[in-house]
Parts: sequence; C-alpha cells; structure tokens
Amino acid sequence: MPDDGNSTPKTDSFAALRYKDFRSYIGMRFCFTFAYQMQTVVLGFYIYQLTHSKIALAFIGLSEAIPAVGIALYGGYIADKYEKRKMLLIIFSGVLLSSLVMFITTLTNVASQLHTTGILTILYAMIFCNGLARAFYGPATFTIYAQSIPKELYPNGSTWSSSSWQVASILGPLTGGFIYGFAHHFYPGLTGITATFALTLIFMLGSLVLVYLLREYPPIFIPKENIWVSLKEGLNFVFTNKIMFYAMSLDLFSVFFGGVVALLPVFALDILKVGAEGLGIMRMASSLGAALTMIVMIRFSPMNKPWRNLLIAVSGFGISIIGFGLSNIFYVSLMFLFLQGAFDSVSVIIRGTIMQLLTPDHMRGRVSAVNSMFIGSSNEIGDFESGMAAKLLGTVPAVIFGGTMTLLIVSVTWLKTKKLVPLSLAQIQEPTAPV
Repeated sequence: MPDDGNSTPKTDSFAALRYKDFRSYIGMRFCFTFAYQMQTVVLGFYIYQLTHSKIALAFIGLSEAIPAVGIALYGGYIADKYEKRKMLLIIFSGVLLSSLVMFITTLTNVASQLHTTGILTILYAMIFCNGLARAFYGPATFTIYAQSIPKELYPNGSTWSSSSWQVASILGPLTGGFIYGFAHHFYPGLTGITATFALTLIFMLGSLVLVYLLREYPPIFIPKENIWVSLKEGLNFVFTNKIMFYAMSLDLFSVFFGGVVALLPVFALDILKVGAEGLGIMRMASSLGAALTMIVMIRFSPMNKPWRNLLIAVSGFGISIIGFGLSNIFYVSLMFLFLQGAFDSVSVIIRGTIMQLLTPDHMRGRVSAVNSMFIGSSNEIGDFESGMAAKLLGTVPAVIFGGTMTLLIVSVTWLKTKKLVPLSLAQIQEPTAPV
C-alpha cells in the first residue's frame, strides 16, 4: 500500500490524511460535490420558477435516476475490469461538458427568452447524461477509496471522506443560493443562474485536475466469465449477506420516503417565502448538521454498537422530517433540517464502514454498483416520489407521510434484526454474525 512513508497509529484522527492519494481523492470529491450540489439547488429553483410545477421538480430526480439505476450494474462491472483513474477522467470530462451545455442554455434564454419547453428538454437531457456518469462514478471512486489507505483506517477514512462531502454540501447550496439571489446587485445585467453555472464550471474543472493527480489504479482482477455471470455474482453477494442487505434496504426506503430536498423550492417560494437565498440556507442547514456531527465522530466513533446506533440515527431522521413538515417558521424549519443532516451523517458513516469492511477487494466495483442502485439513486427516486406525493396529497402532508413511513421502516427493520443491536463492529464482521 503506497503512502507518504509515515507509520501512523490507529488512534491518530488524521491517519487517513497522511496518504497522498487519499488527500487527492477527498479534494476531488470536495470540488465535484461543491459544484454538483450548487448546480442541483439552482436547477431546482430555476425550473420551479419557470414552471411553478411540482411535477417538473419530480422529473428532475427521475431524469437522473433512470440512467443511474439502469446501468449501475454495468458501471460496477466496468469499474472492476478497467483502470479507475482513466475512468474518472472520462466521467468528469462528460459531466463538465454537460454543465457547459446547461450554462449555454440558460445564457441563451436570458438573451433571447427561449420557449420553456425547449429549455426543459435540454436541461432534462443533460441531467440524464449526469445520471449516466453517476452509474460509473460511484463504483470507480469506491474502489479508489479502498485502495488509497490501509484497511484498518477505513473507519477514519470514511469519516474524513464523508466530512469533505458534507462540507461541500454546505458551501455549495449556500453559495449557489446567494449567487442566484444577489448576482444582479454586484453586476447589473448578470443573472443568478448564469453566474452560478460559471462558478460550477470552475469547480468541475478543479475536480478534473485533481483526478489527473491520482496514481493509476489498475484492475485487481479481469473477470473471465461473461458479464451476466459476473454481475449475478455481485448481486448474489449482497443479497446473501443479510447485514449488508438490511443496511442498504434501511437507507433506501428511509431516503425514498423521507427525503424533502426536491420540495425545498416549494417551501422557499410558497410556504416560508424566503426566496433563493432562503433555499440556499435550507440546503445548507442539513449539510451543516451533518458536517458538525461528522467532526464530532472523528473523535467519538459511532462504531461501538453500529447496528443500534444506525437504527437510532434513522429514527431521528424520520422524526426530524415530520418536524420540518409541521413547521411554518423559517428558523424552526432550519433546526429540523439541521437535525435531519446530523442523524443522516451517523447513518452514512456506519453504513459506509460496514460496506467497506464486508466487501472483498475483487468485488468492490460490482458491490458498489448494487449499493448505487439502492442508495446512490434513492435520493433522485425519492425526489420523484416527493414531487408526485406533493401533487397528490399536498406539500406538507407529503412530507409528514414520508417521515411517518421512515419510522415504520425502522420499526420493521428492528424486528427483523434485533440480534444485531447489541453487537460490536468486530462481532458484526464475523461470518457467523446472527441476523
């Protein structure tokens, strides 16, 4: 395992950061997440301003989820089979091109007032392309993370990796919301959407440069069987490993029903009436809660009794969603979003560590692909569910319904996995761990 030549004890909170490639990895992840989150928050607001349609918001998530889920297993197969650095260079170049097209589209609309249908068609098409890229991005980065640090540092590395993601998720939406709302004050004639996309392109380019600085990551194995047999092997591993299966299922259904991100533009414009700036703050609040919690978890790990802590965290997530739906006061809503992010971060750390420790090296790409189908796209599919539920039930009832369903899912999972609750991480790793 390549490193910087330092022998690092496990108790060192900065242990994972002492590896050069890991630093490049989290830097790349930060820049990409910052740009992607900023782009996502302004796209939702921009499309809702154009259409005032909750269905239009639902189709943002669906446009990305269809390709991300549809070819996720193939993305995992390719990630296991090919060199990862080259894969990421291609992926990031494609996402950069997609953002450039959206930038030109919004710029052209400002100049000539394009028909709304034409704008939406282009934007949804580029979101679809981003979904294609995500099907390969997740498995490739999952493997790079696993090979950039020693196995005993996975819990520490998972905390740093998730923290960099969360910090970017704080700054990205906040920056995007404020640029969208205030750009014209700084430069007359400059629109918020155009200025935001320009900054997005800069950070996308930065992430591409950081990928270039990574060393090469050749495949650990070349599958001799055909693609269908290889993919079936990855699926069988996940579905026969009950601990991994229940962890993925819990996250999938809680995010599917409990996610409120897609409806935040509705809350910002119609319920709380705080505009684009308020939307950026709301998107920031959840990520701020997650980031601060992860900083605490660098010192105080939740892995002493991971399954118990996972169930508690997802329960807190569901309660926070219900509280947010019931609130009509901006600062109270921010508090519940903060708590939602805090609880979700605990879930991310625990599930990510379990995934890394239970997955064999030669199957990381395919197992990550299955994880992407369960988790990576649950946000987008959940966005579609949220938009449709809001259309059918109303915005506030849809959010309360989602939080209630999350609590129901936790209860069912607890009944199915009670034997795991008192176990330590080492006991969960044992092949004979009860379920």
